[in-house]
Amino acid sequence: MLKKSFITLIALMFTLVSISMVFASSVEGGPDGNKAKGKYTYRKVCKACFAAGDTDSKKPKISPADHSMAEWKAIFEGKNYTEFGCKAHWDKLSEKNINDIYTYFYNYASDSPTPAKCQ
Repeated sequence: MLKKSFITLIALMFTLVSISMVFASSVEGGPDGNKAKGKYTYRKVCKACFAAGDTDSKKPKISPADHSMAEWKAIFEGKNYTEFGCKAHWDKLSEKNINDIYTYFYNYASDSPTPAKCQ
């Protein structure tokens, strides 16, 4: 009887923790795009900028860890992409692609659990 109650308690705790993690991740206020697609799209834009002669290097100019989550939020919500350069290429991106790039930068920002530098 005690063993059955203990197992039930463990299962209940696991369920509650799982549900709270789902709600916590959706409430944090970050973007809801695809970060893997955002990374790919951002690198693709950087390569296109280099091929067009708009930048000096194939290496991305800006990395996610260059700003905090709040700073990325302000940049992307304000649609201020001048820091990235290559305005013509950014203007051609769809809202979905921009949201994916935003998700990538936000999730790997300097104050995120896993900051990332482009290489």
